[in-house]
Amino acid sequence: MNITKFLNKVYFAPRLKEIEQYTDHAGELQQRVLQRLVNKAANTEWGKKYDYASIHTYEEFKKRLPIQTYEEIKPYVTRLRAGEQNLLWPSEIRWFAKSSGTTNDKSKFLPVSNEALHDTHYKGGRDAVALYLKQNPESQLFSGRSLILGGSHAPNLNTNHSLVGDLSAILIENINPLVNFVRVPSKQTALMEHFEPKMAAIANETIHTNVTNLSGVPSWMLVLIKHILEKTGKEGLEEIWPNLEVFFHGGVAFTPYREQYKEIIRSNKMHYVETYNASEGYFGTQNDPNDSSMLLMIDYGIFYEFIPLEDIGTDNPRTYCLEEVELDKNYAMVISTSAGLWRYMIGDTVKFTSNHPYKFVITGRTKHFINAFGEELIVDNAEKGLAKACAETGAQVIEYSAAPVFMDEHAKCRHQWLIEFAQLPDDLKKFAQILDDTLKEVNSDYEAKRQNNLALQPLEIVVARKDLFHDWLDSKGKLGGQHKIPRLCNTRKYMEEMLRLNK
Repeated sequence: MNITKFLNKVYFAPRLKEIEQYTDHAGELQQRVLQRLVNKAANTEWGKKYDYASIHTYEEFKKRLPIQTYEEIKPYVTRLRAGEQNLLWPSEIRWFAKSSGTTNDKSKFLPVSNEALHDTHYKGGRDAVALYLKQNPESQLFSGRSLILGGSHAPNLNTNHSLVGDLSAILIENINPLVNFVRVPSKQTALMEHFEPKMAAIANETIHTNVTNLSGVPSWMLVLIKHILEKTGKEGLEEIWPNLEVFFHGGVAFTPYREQYKEIIRSNKMHYVETYNASEGYFGTQNDPNDSSMLLMIDYGIFYEFIPLEDIGTDNPRTYCLEEVELDKNYAMVISTSAGLWRYMIGDTVKFTSNHPYKFVITGRTKHFINAFGEELIVDNAEKGLAKACAETGAQVIEYSAAPVFMDEHAKCRHQWLIEFAQLPDDLKKFAQILDDTLKEVNSDYEAKRQNNLALQPLEIVVARKDLFHDWLDSKGKLGGQHKIPRLCNTRKYMEEMLRLNK
């Protein structure tokens, strides 16, 4: 008996009928989510402050509440971590997902309610499997184990009233015990704090296990896979796990890693599914292997709003609900959730590729861009440029970061790219030229600033030594988990730190 087909029939496939409602009833589904969230939080301190009991429409909601960033909610988070309750959300909140910091803080601590775990994060994982099985009805997914690569708890950050960890660690800690029968490594290993000994422990536990699927951040999963291949002396992962069939990935763009994965997983039955599961919520899943955009999950405990990119940083930004967005336009995402985040700007930018149903791609971060000279370069532009440069020069990129050079000794300005290659291009100058030309093609502002080399000189590429980015993260205590390299930065702070290590 195919256990995967049985589980799909009784547990996963019925959910697909509800997801089909996304196509024609998106507005209704989102309105129900908003009203449910508002009603539930009406008697919290926040709900009373904004008189949630009298809010009945989206227009009333957005007129009543200002847009929030972490700085605005931090006082509430501090009180929650000290043991107060019923501030932002009515149920008890003990867990806080540690995320990358803000201008004023090294880390953010985002509240995670029991409702958010179940109506958002775990629901998202279940739906990712449901959509995958729909595309692959002959899958043997549950004939083996899931290798889930997550972060860790951070006991030094815990108080008497709260617990802190990477989101992935919180999910592992609170997951239904039955799931532990189909996942590896053991919980003890999965929650180890230090990344490098964790890699060794995971390898030892999983080498002789029938692993059929992977979940995690592409950059860190790649480190684990290479460690396993070195340990076993094998050239391809299919030699170790012959039944491996899918990698559910998220956290960073997959484009820079795609070719490297093809080299170390050579099986023609391997699939890759992008997911968007952030500390703040689970937002999207790729539902078509031939379409890189993701389906926006609109019946979870999340209400969505969107701010046009050009309004970011203004005093009164325009905000739109889902039905009001336009295709092929960059928006900053704003969410209200069952964890008590209200009109919270998460810092990611997206672009919709379809509105029937709503599908989108992540285009960057509101703080990860270069606009030192009016060029408005975003991560989506960078990924497209690198992909084309790699394809035409045989290069493979492991990690990269870019920043402006405001003025050198010749009074010239340019962009500086620090790139660690798995495979160097056959011609570095040609690689730089293709990258530069592609950026012009996909970004008219960049093209205008590069016109006749007046505002911007040709970009510069600095080849990073092996493991530079790994060592930079290590120097900041950010190995593993959901820590990421800043792809684009409008200042030189990170670039200067990295260059000092590039020796």
